[in-house]
Amino acid sequence: MGPPLHWRAERRRSARAGSRKRQPGAGPGFESFNFGGNEGADLSDLFEGLFGGAAGGRQRGGPFGSFRQRGRTQQKGADVAYRLKVPFEDAVALKPQRITLADGKTIDLKLPQGLEDGTRIRLAGKGEEGPDGRGDAIVTIEITPHRFFTREGTNIRLALPITLKEAVLGAKVKVPTPEGPVMLTVPKGTTSGKVLRLKGRGFMARDGKRGDQLVSVEIEIPADDAELQQFVEGWNGGGNPRASLGV
Repeated sequence: MGPPLHWRAERRRSARAGSRKRQPGAGPGFESFNFGGNEGADLSDLFEGLFGGAAGGRQRGGPFGSFRQRGRTQQKGADVAYRLKVPFEDAVALKPQRITLADGKTIDLKLPQGLEDGTRIRLAGKGEEGPDGRGDAIVTIEITPHRFFTREGTNIRLALPITLKEAVLGAKVKVPTPEGPVMLTVPKGTTSGKVLRLKGRGFMARDGKRGDQLVSVEIEIPADDAELQQFVEGWNGGGNPRASLGV
């Protein structure tokens, strides 16, 4: 690709002028470009005509002067970072949290759907004061671990101890959930490790659907129950529970 068309045309005109008059001191192949006759012409008038004097920064009405005016925007105040510990049960129920900001004001912070450990909530206009208004408050959520609930995505898992009698005969037992205890049916013949499900007792996803509470059953065997020991000694049932393992 050759040089721009306007540059080629200027070069042809300069070449013709150079054939008539070569400037003193110019080496071979170089022509002195002349834009109208006077070699020492002042180009400030040209720039002022094109840009309304903005090139020198003396006028405010030209395109560059108005650009500089728009660029001098006022700054908002700085954002303020907070870290808020939320109890596990409150995080499941999305219970509003009352917090006190740096300016001493107290607000009830609404927890969003899809809440996770590390979720950041922006409170517009609750930061530091600035020339163009207040900045924002950025609240990072830290969900406090629970002593017996654990989280698995939107589900909650709980290890539930039951007695041997409850496992063998079946029973209705009270089970804790983050929002209060409920009754759970333990089927007859339940074995340790069986997982029972409480629908809709978990965390809420962003789309509004709730996870479940998964209850892992653990059969508790008393160590010093003479009656149970006597029964087991005379009991020949049970078969081989390790048969599926090939032993």
